[in-house]
Amino acid sequence: MEIGHLYMTNETTNNILENSKSEYHKLSIQVSLNGLSFCVLDTLSNTILASERLVFENELTPYAVQKEIKQLFEKNRIRDVKFSEVVVIHRNNLFCLVPKPLFNEEELANYLKFNAKILANDHLEYDEIKSLDMVNVYVPFMNINNYIYDLFGEFEFMHHGTIMIQTLTNHHSNQSEPICYVHLIEGHMDIAVISNKKLILYNNFSFATKEDFIYYLLFTMEQLKLDTETTKLKLFGSIEEGDELYNMCHQYVRDISIFVPSNTSFHHFGGTDKETIDFTLLNTL
Repeated sequence: MEIGHLYMTNETTNNILENSKSEYHKLSIQVSLNGLSFCVLDTLSNTILASERLVFENELTPYAVQKEIKQLFEKNRIRDVKFSEVVVIHRNNLFCLVPKPLFNEEELANYLKFNAKILANDHLEYDEIKSLDMVNVYVPFMNINNYIYDLFGEFEFMHHGTIMIQTLTNHHSNQSEPICYVHLIEGHMDIAVISNKKLILYNNFSFATKEDFIYYLLFTMEQLKLDTETTKLKLFGSIEEGDELYNMCHQYVRDISIFVPSNTSFHHFGGTDKETIDFTLLNTL
């Protein structure tokens, strides 16, 4: 069973896309087994023309997610638009970070098998994070890649962790004290610890209860010897001040705040609500 959240009506979306020049349209799609979302950006006016997000009540299979994408595109007539650029973001925890000096393209499975359960027929890919001299090895949803290619031809794809790491390190100040960033969306939490624009840790956890959430957070901080009295904790994504998870964090960590990414000021949001567009999706536009 799926729960859908529509942030722009079909009629509005269709009219906007039909009345603007599609050669300036960029489509970004984020895909996970727990939900999916898309944004259309008019690169000429730097305006987000349309966006929609679906959250699934239960985790789906990759092929069921492909069916949801097809229905979403048909409803919003996305297939009728010729885009200048298409980007697909794969959100899952099937990834492994490898220092570039130790990376060998022929050993992808050997890197990943220690961090994730992979199958013999899984297709493996990697993203280079050049600013950190690091490589992110991961398993993309290949059936979805093939579907997008059939619709639009050549496109770019990457892992959500790559975007998360690049964006946070680029916007991080040069202060020497580590900051712990936690991003929440659809029962997943990304934890990134950064100091002096260097990545100390990045990991992704699935959680079902608030107790799971605080366990993963405190365990990570303990392993990195981060003092809960002095370490800055910045929360963002599907969380706001005063809600259940925020208040639980406040019981254990003294210095917490809601992180407001500065990149949101670079785009005009038209009729869309910027709070509904996921961090990683926004940072591919």
